[in-house]
Amino acid sequence: MPTTRALVIPAAHAGKRLDQSLAELMPEYSRSRIQGWIDAGLVGLGDAPANRKQKVWGGEAVTVTPAPLPEETAFRAEAIALPIVHEDADILVIDKPAGLVTHPGAGNWEGTLLNALLHHVPGAAGLPRAGIVHRLDKDTSGLMVVAKTLEAQTRLVREMQARAVKRVYWAVALGRFDRREGDVDAPIGRHPTQRVKMAVVERGKPALTHWTVLRQYPRAAWVECRLATGRTHQIRVHLAHIGHPLLGDPVYGGRAPPPVPFARQALHAVRLGLTHPTSGEWMEWRAPPPADFAGLLQTLDQSLEQTLDKEDSDAS
Repeated sequence: MPTTRALVIPAAHAGKRLDQSLAELMPEYSRSRIQGWIDAGLVGLGDAPANRKQKVWGGEAVTVTPAPLPEETAFRAEAIALPIVHEDADILVIDKPAGLVTHPGAGNWEGTLLNALLHHVPGAAGLPRAGIVHRLDKDTSGLMVVAKTLEAQTRLVREMQARAVKRVYWAVALGRFDRREGDVDAPIGRHPTQRVKMAVVERGKPALTHWTVLRQYPRAAWVECRLATGRTHQIRVHLAHIGHPLLGDPVYGGRAPPPVPFARQALHAVRLGLTHPTSGEWMEWRAPPPADFAGLLQTLDQSLEQTLDKEDSDAS
């Protein structure tokens, strides 16, 4: 890219917005790209950072440092360590840590799983989404499968669509369940008014979650969830829909004080099973919960033991 350019706003541009003026002075760049540079602090007006909406009146000294926008450099290889559970010529299974974003997007243009795959997997740049078949939310930990060839990716996607991939999650959900197991069969789509959220909506896509309570605590439960479909935020939305949002969920968790503090949504992909796209062999993996999730269960167990001891003491 060119080095910093020094410009002077002509008198004929008096009254125009800065971004409009610069788009005319630098016609080789689009106005949206110039706006991106302004927002990124790469445009100076006098001795101060510029604002795209401010008016110019002619004679102002402007400096512009052209640079790629973050989204333009998002799809590049980065040497990020991956916790690999299984790898062969066709697939890669990883135990994704909480905090790792799956795919670049607004606010996360680098340091993602996709960037790591471009570095780790030869030929990943030639695959849609670098071979990613399904996603886990940033703060969800656990097992993911990634394709290393286009043929493997196509077959895995079809297997997902046929609901033939086994995906089992552990969650800690708020409240007391009135039965040991059940299903949530409710369509999921974009929230009608809050566009960053998903919700159960009449015209959403079909979504089915099977759940089983593994252990009930006084104010929360350790729950196993098995996905029949793979909608965005499915477990988080479905459990919140039946009145049991995930502990620590900043989007769907509600405002009630949690029984135990937890820094993320308490969700871990514990088991993954699938038919290998080349050999046809059924394969299955298990990933123990990470330290924070295991510590949460231990804390809840201790709380339950104390509650039971107190009840025994009161009864005697």
